[in-house]
Amino acid sequence: MHKIYIGSKEISQEAPVFIIAELSANHGGKIEIAKESIKAAAQAGADAIKLQTYTADTITLNCDNEYFQIKQDTLWDGQTLYSLYEEAYMPWEWQKELKEYAESLGLLCFSSPFDKSAVDFLEGLDVPAYKIASFEITDIPLIEYVASKGKPVIISTGIATKEDIKEALEACHRMGNHDIILLKCTSAYPAPLEEANLLTISDLSKEFDLIAGFSDHTLGITAPITAVALGAKVIEKHFILDRDIGGPDASFSLDKEQFSQMVKAVREAEKLLGKVSYELSDKSKKSREFSRSLFIAEDVQAGDILNENNVRSVRPAFGMPPKEYKKVLGKRFKEAYTKGTPLSWELIQ
Repeated sequence: MHKIYIGSKEISQEAPVFIIAELSANHGGKIEIAKESIKAAAQAGADAIKLQTYTADTITLNCDNEYFQIKQDTLWDGQTLYSLYEEAYMPWEWQKELKEYAESLGLLCFSSPFDKSAVDFLEGLDVPAYKIASFEITDIPLIEYVASKGKPVIISTGIATKEDIKEALEACHRMGNHDIILLKCTSAYPAPLEEANLLTISDLSKEFDLIAGFSDHTLGITAPITAVALGAKVIEKHFILDRDIGGPDASFSLDKEQFSQMVKAVREAEKLLGKVSYELSDKSKKSREFSRSLFIAEDVQAGDILNENNVRSVRPAFGMPPKEYKKVLGKRFKEAYTKGTPLSWELIQ
């Protein structure tokens, strides 16, 4: 499984988890809020900030017939798709300034395009990667166009069957692009924990021989930490400066304090995972002194027979290994020894 670089950040099985703060619609219609959010995400420990590049007209039709009304028991029921995206979209004229601001803070900045015009616009900004949103995974012409730009492509699989994933990957491969990361995702907002199915992360990686990660829409931070423990090398989570800003994504976004807690927990999880090793650390070797060994358990005289009363397996570990216990029973002591003497073959006839 090869390494992928987004800007200077390595994404691989060995590299630290790549943490993306999804700004999305969490800007309250003000570029100042967007910039403050980017600053807060940087302070919270994100590696990258992700935008979305569309307008209501590039993502849907201004139409209110039954096909375009949201009525699926979502947060957004009662709206039309057009009205939702009018509220949620980020003005394109902000995005160059936001990208430069993010980079000045050490963050990578890229976006999800939703049509060819968005890709062309983002190419003009020289974004370091592209994200294909879950609902666009079936838009093969869009994926081909994105992949043709030669940048790493991160693909969310929230509504995808295995066949959909294969077709999306084949679209990238046709364009000569093999720098692909797949994100397990549940396209429900917020996503119920029982629908996360995080075991799929390692299966995605194994099935498609790709780096896998997790785009999270659950509440809280348990899911991303669990995902890291199951092999996720990318975590994407919606970020908001303050939920009072409101907006379509506010309820399932993390604020700065929560995002900081998530980053800290992810980094701790990485340390806990470590590597496969049966070697003992220096501390573990020292701790072996507190394991058990054979000691003389009462004062004995020369010629006394070693028995269950005068020889015992106890802590600490300065005597013979307990596995020798049955071998020494019935033998005789060479000399007199006091209680608490570590047993060794030198003491036995």
